[in-house]
Amino acid sequence: MNVLILTVACITLLALVAHVFAGTKETATIAPASQDEDLTANWVQAMCAFQMLTVDLLVVAVALFAVAFSDLGQLERPIVLSLSLLFFLWGLVWVIQLKFLNRRAAGLLRLPHWMVWFLCSGLLYLGS
Repeated sequence: MNVLILTVACITLLALVAHVFAGTKETATIAPASQDEDLTANWVQAMCAFQMLTVDLLVVAVALFAVAFSDLGQLERPIVLSLSLLFFLWGLVWVIQLKFLNRRAAGLLRLPHWMVWFLCSGLLYLGS
């Protein structure tokens, strides 16, 4: 069993739970008035896109637990490195998006999700 991979699997599982419960509740609070059809359509689209990440987190968590508790032989390293790249890209896109949107109320330290993704990327890289 690879402890670094197991650690990232647990972090991902925690992120999944937080995303589903706290994230959904928080995102639901910004629902526009139902009579504003354009904003409602945009919000529903954002909620649907938000929940697409739920599927990603679930698949990644399951894959990480599978890798952590099994011996995949020569396939293990490419799988782990691919997941490390995925986490790195998640972090990179998060930082780029924050910088592009450039809102003082939502800076790098206020929305530090990118730190978790870069940490997970590094741990997986070291664990490969």
